[in-house]
Amino acid sequence: MTLHFMKYRKLSYWVSAVLVVLSVLALLFRGLNYGIDFAGGISMEITPKSADYTIDKMRGDLAAFKPELQSVSGGNILVRIGLEKGATEDQQNAVVSEIKNIFGDRVGYSQVQIVGPKIGGELIRGGIMAVLFAFVLMSIYIWIRYKGGYAVGSLVSLVLDFVLMFGFFSIAGLEFNQTAIAVILMGLGYSINDKVVNYDRIEENAKKYHKMPQDDLIDLSINEMMMRTVLTSVSTILCMIGLYLFGGAVLREFSIAMAFAVIMGTLTSIYISNVILYHFNLRKEN
Repeated sequence: MTLHFMKYRKLSYWVSAVLVVLSVLALLFRGLNYGIDFAGGISMEITPKSADYTIDKMRGDLAAFKPELQSVSGGNILVRIGLEKGATEDQQNAVVSEIKNIFGDRVGYSQVQIVGPKIGGELIRGGIMAVLFAFVLMSIYIWIRYKGGYAVGSLVSLVLDFVLMFGFFSIAGLEFNQTAIAVILMGLGYSINDKVVNYDRIEENAKKYHKMPQDDLIDLSINEMMMRTVLTSVSTILCMIGLYLFGGAVLREFSIAMAFAVIMGTLTSIYISNVILYHFNLRKEN
């Protein structure tokens, strides 16, 4: 059975436009939910003195602070707690003292740090620069690798991926931290890889089928790569489901964001990047 994707090309434009508008509005009015890395907060590396004092019990004791707890090397636990915006040095020290009182003598302290807003601002700039740098490098690669409609389709869909990833973090309210930057970079990389694979097949078929209508040519190419695309996406999403169910609280938001990135990259590869090719003479470019 051949699926006719080009039949719904106009719908894909409208859906993409609506999603972009929603993403931009969310970023303008809702913003991003900055994590401790970017907004500032308290970071402690502690060592439980008893095996009975587990990370789950620590999370329960600190529930009022909405902590992030993560196991690190040597059996230590990394505890991160956000602070209210504009918290003074005295308020920051008061929170540290309160946390230490809650832990009592059940833990030892390897490290206690207060991440101020200045450091958080530097991390935000560094993270955004990393994403923009990766975006520019991928754009350069696309422009060198392809030409004409292929280059335009790749770049437009890459911009769409970029906007939708930030929009998703804003709309879903997921914490935006250094892990989020890694998810966005991996998502963009996954997406552009999928587009390159599809474009290679379209290039091959454009040289092979000289008289086939262009919309049929693109549909044929997408269908030929569909099994590969679906298997790759599903296998990755299944991994993310496993992380969500068994990876603990720290990895849940990562798995949600990564699953969205895979789905988004797959859909923009099938529709946006390929639909744009419909407006170019592919045989003239090959």
